[in-house]
Amino acid sequence: MSSPTPTIEARTTRAETECRAAEAGSPELIRLLASDIDGTLLNPQFEISEDDLAALRRAHEAGIEIVLVTGRRHTFALPIAQQLGFDLWLISSNGAVTRSRSGETFHRDLMPRETCVDLCRAMRDFRGNTVLTFDKEEKGAIVLEHLSDLNLSIRRWLERNMAYIEFVVPIEKALSSDPIQTMFCGSMARMNEALRMLESSGMGNRISVLRTEYPARDLSMIDVLNAGCSKGQALQRWAAHRGFRREEVMAIGDNHNDIEMLEFAGHPVIMGNACEQLRGRGWNLTLGNDRCGVAAAIAEILNG
Repeated sequence: MSSPTPTIEARTTRAETECRAAEAGSPELIRLLASDIDGTLLNPQFEISEDDLAALRRAHEAGIEIVLVTGRRHTFALPIAQQLGFDLWLISSNGAVTRSRSGETFHRDLMPRETCVDLCRAMRDFRGNTVLTFDKEEKGAIVLEHLSDLNLSIRRWLERNMAYIEFVVPIEKALSSDPIQTMFCGSMARMNEALRMLESSGMGNRISVLRTEYPARDLSMIDVLNAGCSKGQALQRWAAHRGFRREEVMAIGDNHNDIEMLEFAGHPVIMGNACEQLRGRGWNLTLGNDRCGVAAAIAEILNG
């Protein structure tokens, strides 16, 4: 739980931010914009569209602080952040790590090693679907027993990142330090079974369970983190640190793991491609990620 001295951008006072915003004609209410990455900022080709990129830059120039909030590890989210062309902070691993683009850490919420050992034992029937992640940038940052039981798209992603992967059997032997999280991934049907086992594990007061689903790809990912850890909790912590009220925060998301973030934000926006669980809550609906939904949402606030 560390809080080093923030960068120059993080030390910018709220008064200075409001002054820049007023000069640029930014609306009074929105001071912080939190955007999910996959399914939101990235289009179906896993790229940032030119319109979305330009809109984020306009918002930044208008004095609105941008933060990317993602289920990705910081290292895997960093190339997306670098495309924006300005300094910003990233909330990664579904809220477990808050770190700047330049590498400064504001906060970490790691899972206690003992909790993870108990979790792996409780979920022994899903060892082939289990992935541990650690906060380091070397071999062993990602640990699993083998690849054979994983969904094809996850397997391809892991194969592209073999420099970080270590195979350990049994997986508990890798737990010499506290991990960021435990992830279970596989088909929709298989992960529904995993959810039921998690619910009956008796560990509910020690963990947070967040899921991300892509039915069209028959892919489901269940991230298990330290109790209370979520995108929403991390965004709330960052907003308080920066001096922003929740009424001044806008969040954009599309999947189950975005719910807590959207619930915290005073201005929640869901993508046109959002999952069914996000619909029917009265949250503003923008265009899909195939039609530059992030740009459309930003245009509305910049145009008042």
